[in-house]
Amino acid sequence: MFEVGRVYKRRDLHADHGGQRQGGISTPKARPYILLFTGGGEAYGYHDGWDENGVFLYSGEGQTGDMEFRGGNRAIREHAKDGKDLYLFEQLGRGEVRYRGCFACPSWESRESKDKAGRPRKTIIFHLVPMDAATPTSPAFTDQSLDELRRRAIEAGTPAGAANRREAKRILYERSEAVRIYVLLRAKGRCEACGKPAPFRRPDGAPYLEPHHTRRRSDGGPDHPCWVAATCPTCHREIHYGEHGEPLNRKLEETLSVLEVQSA
Repeated sequence: MFEVGRVYKRRDLHADHGGQRQGGISTPKARPYILLFTGGGEAYGYHDGWDENGVFLYSGEGQTGDMEFRGGNRAIREHAKDGKDLYLFEQLGRGEVRYRGCFACPSWESRESKDKAGRPRKTIIFHLVPMDAATPTSPAFTDQSLDELRRRAIEAGTPAGAANRREAKRILYERSEAVRIYVLLRAKGRCEACGKPAPFRRPDGAPYLEPHHTRRRSDGGPDHPCWVAATCPTCHREIHYGEHGEPLNRKLEETLSVLEVQSA
């Protein structure tokens, strides 16, 4: 949807996608993504930026008093549960913003800071991890039951919790892997879109299927299993690039709603 490094006019973004035109967190209605804007908030105690672990520290919204999990702050914390991506833009001035990429928020922390009036308060700092860095590294849970795998997958879609930012990447990787493994085993070797057997097997003998997020543009990172399907490569690409992609994706969403009710 957006090109990393490209400069956009913020007014054009809202004209095309909706969402609040002011502030740092914009939540377009009925869209599977949230627009985040960073930069220019130093006067209000905001100091966003990268840490030494490659995690982007993003300040929550609210100019006075303690920050709370309402509005945009709630939207970021619960983006995985709600099936939404986080698109980060850097504000350059003159109404221009540069797209920095798609992120996930696995955790957050609370800090003591000052508001725009200089009064002490608690601020929320979200830990944003780039989605292209979300390569699963945790061990496979294949020795566990499908019910246990489903429990782990559902936990992956719960709201982000308080944690040390050094743990953010690990949390994201483990949650992403939990969803991936559960969904692939739930499919029992058949594409959940077309119902056909996987086209071939991996070197370890497992049927080859690909996780697909029905509500989001990206196919990595945490999400609730009711929005993630195991698809064959053909259906996966048809959904993303084919002329019948949207109706196929809607049909898949209906299939997943039935599957997850049956496995509840």
